[in-house]
Amino acid sequence: MTPKSEQQKKKLKVILDSNALFVPLQFKIDIFEELKTLLGVRFELVLPLSILKELHGISEKGSPKMQKWAAYALELAKRCEVVQFEEEKEGSPDDAIVNMASKWNCPVFTNDRALRKRLRDISAPVIYVRQKSRLEINGRIKSSV
Repeated sequence: MTPKSEQQKKKLKVILDSNALFVPLQFKIDIFEELKTLLGVRFELVLPLSILKELHGISEKGSPKMQKWAAYALELAKRCEVVQFEEEKEGSPDDAIVNMASKWNCPVFTNDRALRKRLRDISAPVIYVRQKSRLEINGRIKSSV
């Protein structure tokens, strides 16, 4: 296989926070189509194991509305690659996301303000919902794809 064809197969990793999987219900946005349009490159959605566990917890113990949203998010999560990072064993799911974004140098899809600030502090690109109607990206995606 030539280096060029290997590079063509490489996909941009996009890390998802739990609230990214709530966007279709909350804002009626098809996140998969919007990400295709926004990024313009082949991408792979990555879900930290700690986020998957968080969604399972919400689906079992959250309010009735949040249980419904979490069940829907778990269905969407089936379209993602679930990844466990060593750092996930300690700390919060947000810590795991920040560590993954830093090590992989890839964007994160989240609407969490505090997490967005932490990601900006490490110069990680952040995808978020803008004006309740579309996705936008803050920061530059490295052209390793």
